[in-house]
Amino acid sequence: MSTARRPRRPAPAKAPGAADAWMAARGWQPFGFQREVWQALGEGRSGLLHATTGAGKTYAVWLGALQHLAHTPPVRAEPVEAGVQQAPSPPVRAELVEATALRAHRAAAPPLTVLWITPMRALAADTLRALQAPLPGLAPTWTSGLRTGDTASGERAAQDRRLPTVLVTTPESVSLLLARADAHERLGSVRLVVVDEWHELVGNKRGVQVQLALARLSGWNPQLQVWGMSATLGNLAEALQTLLPHPAPGAAPAPPAVLVQGRIDKRLDVQVMLPARADRFAWAGHMGLSLLPQVVQAIEACASTLVFTNTRSQAERWYQALLESRPDWAGMLALHHGSLSQEVRTWVEGGLKTGTLKAVVCTSSLDLGVDFLPVEQVLQIGSAKGVARLVQRAGRSGHAPGRTSSITLVPTHSLELVEAAAARRALAQGRIEDRHSPRAPLDVLVQHLVTIALGGGFVPGTLLAEVRRAPAYAQLADNDWQWALQFVRQGGASLATYPDFHRVVPDEDGMWRVPDARLARRHRSNIGTIVSDASMQVQFVSGGRLGSVEESFIARLRPGDVFMFAGRLLELVRTQQMTAYVRVAPKGSAALPRWNGGRMPLSNTLADAMLEVLEQAERGVYATPEMRCARPLLELQHAWSALPTPGRLVAETLHTREGWHLYLYPLAGRLVHLGLAGLLAWRASQQVANTFSIAVNDYGLELLSAKPIDWAALLPRLIGEGTPTAVGQGLEDEVLASLNATEMARRRFREIARIAGLIFQSHPGEQRSSRQLQASSSLYYDVFAQYDPGNLLLAQARAELLAQELDMERLARTLRSMQAKALSVHAIERPTPFALPLMVERFRERLSTETLADRLARMVQALEQAADETTGTHLVPTTVHAADLTWDEPDKPSAQRRARRDAGPRSPVRHPRGRHGF
Repeated sequence: MSTARRPRRPAPAKAPGAADAWMAARGWQPFGFQREVWQALGEGRSGLLHATTGAGKTYAVWLGALQHLAHTPPVRAEPVEAGVQQAPSPPVRAELVEATALRAHRAAAPPLTVLWITPMRALAADTLRALQAPLPGLAPTWTSGLRTGDTASGERAAQDRRLPTVLVTTPESVSLLLARADAHERLGSVRLVVVDEWHELVGNKRGVQVQLALARLSGWNPQLQVWGMSATLGNLAEALQTLLPHPAPGAAPAPPAVLVQGRIDKRLDVQVMLPARADRFAWAGHMGLSLLPQVVQAIEACASTLVFTNTRSQAERWYQALLESRPDWAGMLALHHGSLSQEVRTWVEGGLKTGTLKAVVCTSSLDLGVDFLPVEQVLQIGSAKGVARLVQRAGRSGHAPGRTSSITLVPTHSLELVEAAAARRALAQGRIEDRHSPRAPLDVLVQHLVTIALGGGFVPGTLLAEVRRAPAYAQLADNDWQWALQFVRQGGASLATYPDFHRVVPDEDGMWRVPDARLARRHRSNIGTIVSDASMQVQFVSGGRLGSVEESFIARLRPGDVFMFAGRLLELVRTQQMTAYVRVAPKGSAALPRWNGGRMPLSNTLADAMLEVLEQAERGVYATPEMRCARPLLELQHAWSALPTPGRLVAETLHTREGWHLYLYPLAGRLVHLGLAGLLAWRASQQVANTFSIAVNDYGLELLSAKPIDWAALLPRLIGEGTPTAVGQGLEDEVLASLNATEMARRRFREIARIAGLIFQSHPGEQRSSRQLQASSSLYYDVFAQYDPGNLLLAQARAELLAQELDMERLARTLRSMQAKALSVHAIERPTPFALPLMVERFRERLSTETLADRLARMVQALEQAADETTGTHLVPTTVHAADLTWDEPDKPSAQRRARRDAGPRSPVRHPRGRHGF
């Protein structure tokens, strides 16, 4: 392996006032935190800048970098000998002159000096434009460029010849650069790496990918400076430690890193769009589009609005509804989400910047720091489900220092009014969610080994020391490292006879390299840790492309079926390979596309704040407009049962024609409730043989037994003293036993197999379907389970299932919290306002939307009559529409469907047959 080059002597710094002068020329005055970052960069320090969205983080780091790193060497003209008359030059076309000047500028520019890593392509393009603005004044010899999946082939070719001085890119593109044979030569000159929106990367495998890249780059240049930028993180010290690679053994100590918090006077205005009245009986999405007139009015009042939704299907629905309500907005109303084509997304982003669009309905595709100055307000359809996400989205408006960021929450059901009050409370107290890095994921390590083998090769001992400098792998065990080496060398014990798995082998000098050009091309085509359902292109028969939708959705359609996509009603004509050919359909009923990853669980920070505002409500304190609006529901819940509080765990028991119900309200989020419901059902079945049906939402869970069961007597034994409440004490074994863990781990293994290079989303020149991928990963899973049970990827699948799908750490904390609370069990005569949403979740699995709407209309009428008798007031029940039961369904299979499907033959979870009612 080639040795690292000696670091270049630092270039002379710009005059101390260069950044100040550039800002002053534009009428700007630097903030104190910006000067602090400039000083730290000038001292050669690394750090993390945490500041409000729109406060000026980009220029804090970038102007400091230019002031510290850029210098302008004198331009030397070629001498002309005295007495020699130069021949006149022939006329040259202007285009040729410009091209020649551009090539000369690139040739004279300093080598790659700054890597600016962003998590999103849209953010990368916007960042490049911001970085280019100061270059003519502060670094005229510097060049800049963009390298993402959207970069044109011509620009890529130019970069292959010579990289620009500053390169804006993504984690995946950095890994691709590291996979080049000349990676050291091309990247060894990097002196500063900036990781934008670090909060979006720190908690996932893309962040681990960045950590490994930083460990390698800092090995080539021990004086490398690393800066992260974030606006929404709770655990700042940990985030800083996770960002910075550990120092190399024997290297000179680096200046201490710095955490800079940019506190400026920037107002965040959070409002709630209140319905005329909040129903006492609510379920997910029950308000439907009832607040559409108010949303239209809010959009009308502002020049530019972003309308955020939590799912892409919800975005499609609201875009269509807004356009139908205001057809005169055609051309001024747009849709933006990740499945639309890049051309459409770019057009929408351009319209937001120029202020030509009145409103854009979007998803998380516009969450991050894209600078849309004309945007005056943000509307959030439904709860943001977390304080950090609320702040992030609010920051899309007033995206400049001194301007107010404004967000209005639009509830989709009555309990989201309580979430809104809790979000405002948490925000006022400065509480925000923590994010933690994954610990030593072996699939990412395996991919990295092949990448480095392509990037010049490696010696195992030297690379191990480098990998352990990445914080995620600081505690990497020797056995795990040896296993990873053997896995890339021969695929482990069960795949050793197959040449395709001999991906990296040592040569005669002990350097590990990729010996096969075909395997090298396949690896480069699949670098990355983003794994999703295979997508199909949606294309008009006439040729125009609209974007992509998940294959699993198209697979449910037949030619002639109508669905909504890209804001249009489309009719499926045919599918061919991985393309769905469509034509415009006449107006009519439409199925909504479903994408994975749509429904987000309630965060622990927001859940804690909800319990606090519910405790205030129990004392009769309704301090905010949204709590006063939800008061009829909360008072009825208190009258028929009780409100959950920080010190009380509420349980309800109910006997209906279906069986014996238990409703429990830990308010821990749907992922935790899924694992908790399965665990309680399993524990109950160990005492008395039984099977259960379950349903969960963000607020609680339901267990339904067809056999008689005394829940009031049994529940304390299921959650009381003596039951495991900690990981490592048998709790995870109980949770896995309660579900069909093999099938759940098999699904998780597909993602791991894809990242580790066992299966491939695409080969050069082809794309594989999700069915092919799942079949391939299942085959590997079975082979490993039978012939290589010690394969560490199997153990990783189990660990990720517990940590990510079931949120095991939070589940353990919830169980300990439940033990510490006073248990309040209430025998109820009918579903309470908190119980009905859980009942609806279960009903969705058995009834068509029309049948369910009829059933709910009858149930709500009966419940409202009982509520009138209790409270002495009369509220007219809201009409239940079938559309309100479908448009806001989750993108992923619902929790109870997954539990039923994953239930093995011995699982206590089942789905009851028979009539619903009470």
